Amino acid sequence: MAQNSEKERSYRELLKAASESAANELDESAEVDVHGDPIIPGQTVHHADEQHRRRSPQRDPNRRSAPQHSGKKKRKRKKHRSARIYGVIIMLVLIFVISISLAIGIIEVGKDMLGLEGTETLVVFNIPEGATTAEIAESLGEKGIIRIPKAFVYFSRLSKADSGYIAGDHEVSSAMAYEEIINELSGNAIAEDQVAVDVMFPEGITLAEAAKKLEEANVCEASKFLYYFNAGNLGYEFEKHLPQNAGLKFYRMEGYLFPDTYTFYEEMEPDAVCQKIYVNFDTKITDEMYDRMDELEVSLDDVIILASMVQLEAADEEEMPKIASVFWNRLHNPAEFGGKLQSDPTSKYVENTIKKNDTLHNEQMYEAYDTYKCQGLPAGAICNPGLAAINAVLWPEDTGYYYFYADVDTKRTYFARTLDEHNDNIARANGTYVEPEGEEGEEGGEDAE
Repeated sequence: MAQNSEKERSYRELLKAASESAANELDESAEVDVHGDPIIPGQTVHHADEQHRRRSPQRDPNRRSAPQHSGKKKRKRKKHRSARIYGVIIMLVLIFVISISLAIGIIEVGKDMLGLEGTETLVVFNIPEGATTAEIAESLGEKGIIRIPKAFVYFSRLSKADSGYIAGDHEVSSAMAYEEIINELSGNAIAEDQVAVDVMFPEGITLAEAAKKLEEANVCEASKFLYYFNAGNLGYEFEKHLPQNAGLKFYRMEGYLFPDTYTFYEEMEPDAVCQKIYVNFDTKITDEMYDRMDELEVSLDDVIILASMVQLEAADEEEMPKIASVFWNRLHNPAEFGGKLQSDPTSKYVENTIKKNDTLHNEQMYEAYDTYKCQGLPAGAICNPGLAAINAVLWPEDTGYYYFYADVDTKRTYFARTLDEHNDNIARANGTYVEPEGEEGEEGGEDAE
């Protein structure tokens, strides 16, 4: 009986062990969902937090956890990056402002160095004995001759003119460039006992006539003035636009004595007289004029030569642009007239100026000035034209005229397109013209009114 009980207990333990083994095998082979739960066939399991649950990985107790960055530290890093960007923007703005300021400063210094915004009014400037360059510059600034004394000091040192300034009175203007002011202050000063003399050069005056006026005013000898004035090379801007070779010119610088009233001193040095006149001419020819010359494809010398002819041909300034158009029309159509301008004042210049002042007979020069014999422009200017004549050449009227005739008595100028019209105008001026029956007059006479 006891033996049967032990067998029964052993049998129950064996069944229990088999059941547990089967259950384990069932657990290992069963399907599980993403959360590790067993899936029973035919049964769908729903979890309320299905989209948010994550299976937490098992942690290795020997593995160090990665540092966790809190949201506060991330915001701090973003804040540092924003601060750097803001600093870069401020730096760029500062660089831009400084660059603009430097550019404006350079432009202002340049204008002061060239005297671009100054006036031509001459003032007497005194340099005391023993004055330093800095003191001279400050005094020039106080009188309005310059605006940036420090720039003048620096330029003076670069020019090595510090020790060359001469004590005494000098004539300067705010329209002078630094170089011109330095040249003036380094030249002979005006003596205390010198007498100021005003000399007026009218439009159309010749160099020979101007030299005579200077000698009569006891400013300087006529022959010395003509020598220094025609020698030139005083370093002014307009001289850079002149031909190097004088060719057949009688006076190389005829035309470049700008008509004006000048204040000189008795017994001045001829080169000082010339410098005063050169300065005035240089300031009258503007950048706009040089640009217009480039547009017309002509030189400064061409303009002054033609302007000298217009100056002597015109009865008044209003007629100058129309007279200039006649010469331009002929120059642009040389075949029509054999390339000759046929201007009476050029012939008179040969007779009244060249031949009377030339010690040598030069027939080639005579013909080069006489526009009834030469083609195109004469060899040089025949007088010193004013600003109105120069502007008339640069900006002439647009006409179809090829002839004009000036009535000396009435100061009226007749313009014509053809030779027949021109001859009729001459008859009108002389009072011999007979009006054809049925005609009211020729076009040339009507256009001149």
